[in-house]
Amino acid sequence: MIILYTFISEERHQSLLDRYLPVFSDDNKRNILKYRRWQDAQLSLLGKVLLQYGLRTYYNIPEAETGVLPNKKPYLKDQNIHFNISHSKDLVACAIAEYPLGIDVEYNDPKVTYLDFTFQMTSNEVQEIQDAEDKMKGFFTYWTRKEAVIKAHGAGMMLPLESFEVINDECTIEDEKFFIKEIFIHEDYHSYVASSDPEIKNIIPLFKHFEADIL
Repeated sequence: MIILYTFISEERHQSLLDRYLPVFSDDNKRNILKYRRWQDAQLSLLGKVLLQYGLRTYYNIPEAETGVLPNKKPYLKDQNIHFNISHSKDLVACAIAEYPLGIDVEYNDPKVTYLDFTFQMTSNEVQEIQDAEDKMKGFFTYWTRKEAVIKAHGAGMMLPLESFEVINDECTIEDEKFFIKEIFIHEDYHSYVASSDPEIKNIIPLFKHFEADIL
């Protein structure tokens, strides 16, 4: 599993658009430029750039066409390689592997309170967060794990967070078991990956951080 990540920057926004937009299809260009905020446009752009670089560099796939499944999950056409992209605040990350997976990153926002989200939790999850010494960390652990699972499953918003429960970094959805692994990308963010392949719990990902002068 390869995890590539970078951080957005307003000062290099136009140069990134000038450099990378021409290499993408018209559909991808429209998807990137539809955003009104530069932050959203750059996050979308860099997610695609990271995927392209990762496929070319680590999987010898110089060109790959992406599609969208009926459940809205993106995939690579005619390839046995899987990917998933996540972003939060200034961070964008792309995970690529030989098995289906989901990745979620969440900024550790001190303004968030878990009490606003208890309606999306099971009673056991609420209790676990309340019992935690660091309740903020407990909440973001709950949230990020579940989002990673939902992305690995591919159901998106059709799968309510409170409809399944993660126990010992495992959970079952519609008779399909998922396994979750915490990863470290940056101290200000919580990060988890999930997959139906149990090997994800043992794999040590290869991380690639892109600095501003590399992209």
